[in-house]
Amino acid sequence: MPNPIAPDVVYKLKSVGDPELSPDGSWLAYTLSWVDAQKLEGRSRIMLMDLESGQTVEFTQGQRDGAPKFSPDCQTLGFLRPDEKDKRQVWLMGTRGGEARRLTSLAGGASDLAWSPDGTRLLVCSDVPEEPPERDGLPESTPRVTEIHRIRYRFDTLGWRGDAHFHLFTVNVADGETSQLTDGDWDDYAGVWSPDGSRVAFISGRRDDRDIRALTEAYVVPASGGDAELWSEGLYGVGALAWSPEGDRLLAAATDVPTGLVSWQSWLYVIQPGHNPERITDDSIKPFVSFPPMNPGPSMRWQSDGRILFLGERRGESYLFEAHVGEVGSHELHGGSRQTSGLALDRDARHAVEMSASPASPGDLLLLDLDTGAINQLTGANAEYLAECPPATMEKFTFERGGFVIESRLWFPPNFDPSWQYPLVVDIHGGPNGAFYDAFATVQQVLATAGCLVLAVNPRGSSTYGDEFMNAVLEDWGGEDYLDLMAAVDLVAERPYVDSARLGVHGYSYGGYMTSWTLGHSDRFVAGVVGAPCTNLYSMYGTSDIGTSFGEVQWGGTVADACQELLFRSPITYAANVTAPVLLLHGESDYRCPISQSEEYYTLLKRLDKEVEFVRFPGSAHSFTRLGHPKMREEYLARTLGWFQKHLFK
Repeated sequence: MPNPIAPDVVYKLKSVGDPELSPDGSWLAYTLSWVDAQKLEGRSRIMLMDLESGQTVEFTQGQRDGAPKFSPDCQTLGFLRPDEKDKRQVWLMGTRGGEARRLTSLAGGASDLAWSPDGTRLLVCSDVPEEPPERDGLPESTPRVTEIHRIRYRFDTLGWRGDAHFHLFTVNVADGETSQLTDGDWDDYAGVWSPDGSRVAFISGRRDDRDIRALTEAYVVPASGGDAELWSEGLYGVGALAWSPEGDRLLAAATDVPTGLVSWQSWLYVIQPGHNPERITDDSIKPFVSFPPMNPGPSMRWQSDGRILFLGERRGESYLFEAHVGEVGSHELHGGSRQTSGLALDRDARHAVEMSASPASPGDLLLLDLDTGAINQLTGANAEYLAECPPATMEKFTFERGGFVIESRLWFPPNFDPSWQYPLVVDIHGGPNGAFYDAFATVQQVLATAGCLVLAVNPRGSSTYGDEFMNAVLEDWGGEDYLDLMAAVDLVAERPYVDSARLGVHGYSYGGYMTSWTLGHSDRFVAGVVGAPCTNLYSMYGTSDIGTSFGEVQWGGTVADACQELLFRSPITYAANVTAPVLLLHGESDYRCPISQSEEYYTLLKRLDKEVEFVRFPGSAHSFTRLGHPKMREEYLARTLGWFQKHLFK
């Protein structure tokens, strides 16, 4: 019998990320991360690989080094390392070795860095903290009131924001002299140098309604400082930028939909002042964007011959795409059957390195020769562990419902025997505009390798299936998307190896919403695990960090506009119908779906004499299952598995 992927996988897996190719294509720098099981702390080092020989060395010796960037002459590597106050600062180190040199001492630390074309300066994004309160002569231990001046005064994972903002700085490489390039009551980030180094393009949220709408724009500012110029007139959200080779235009991953968010669906546009945005990709793909400034996005490249190279996603799969300026459309260069979240290109775009996860691996680095099409896997960070603990296998299937094709993924235990009957757990993704990919998902692997089937559905509302499909969930939470999920359950339950008397359901965030909604609308499930849910949209509107910017679009307006609709769409309204035992798992520092959402639901279920347990995770934000303390991540997996073992496994 193969060993299962157990909750202690948190301490077993390593991850690779931040791929960075040297401009001449001879070296690859990347971050290797793992958990120190003795100290229960995350660790990361920068690795340097000679691509000709394949030899790899541990380049840095810090505790949490990351974000490597080669200088234009390939002689120096810049990277980020925490200082004594746990703020990441920029360090420099010669690529031939030697001692690392600290370059910055920014009060808010650095979240990203980019070399100027001539290698003399760095562009850095840093958090500019709000002004401290004036000293009043009272002891430090004296409590003080806190004033709030805007709706977006806190943000999940980042915590209290107050009047703090992200802004751009330039840093001289020679002496570390630092100049603040942008300022204002808004966030500026994701800066990109123009080809001649005279200007910087960046993303900002400067609209007058920025406090209630999460919309962003593209601006350009002189690298020496001055007024910023808006370049993205006609667009409502910008997620990534790249310059044209001549420096007269910008490539933007963006959206022109007023109610849309660029993280849900974007297209590629060519933009310049005084011209309407020119869209060059269609609705069949979603260009990849991340969540800057916390997670800088991968490279996009505009070549001198008009080719555009970028990562994109389609139907839960990632590809390296090529598009052309002046045309609409794109074609695949590489990919499929994977989820890619990192891309690096050399100077001439002859080689690319991707950071990709697959159904069989949580992620490795692949080298692509873009001239010949040759592919070489560069890392195998978890090969030994996965040989001892083989992952679940995946089957994809589709069906039609309500005018849409719904895609699902079914995960099987490694030793699957079709003559047996297995319990089935339905796993529901977040968003609602998220998606399941052809990729290793830890909670699915833990459940499936323990001996059950796991069904992962992308119902309407999921991204990567086109704008119409994605928008179908707006103002319809728990409506047609719920019916899509149940239709998938019906299809799978017909299979002879599925024990339809042992059905469970799990989800996190919007998945937690849909899990609690499902338990209040169906008695087919015998157990449910509800992670960080939204259960009462009425109260969530005023307590979530995105209650206005996200909620008004998703739910149909403010509390004043849609009071009855919010209550109708809230799972807490249907708590009396719940028959299955419910386990609630929630981080105490969650500002996205505040823990009060679970507190309200737990109290009512308990009052109604339902079987319910509530587990609180201290110091844990909404993203803790991915980025939180390793012990909390292990506990989430262990509690989820234990609940289903108790109620589903025989």
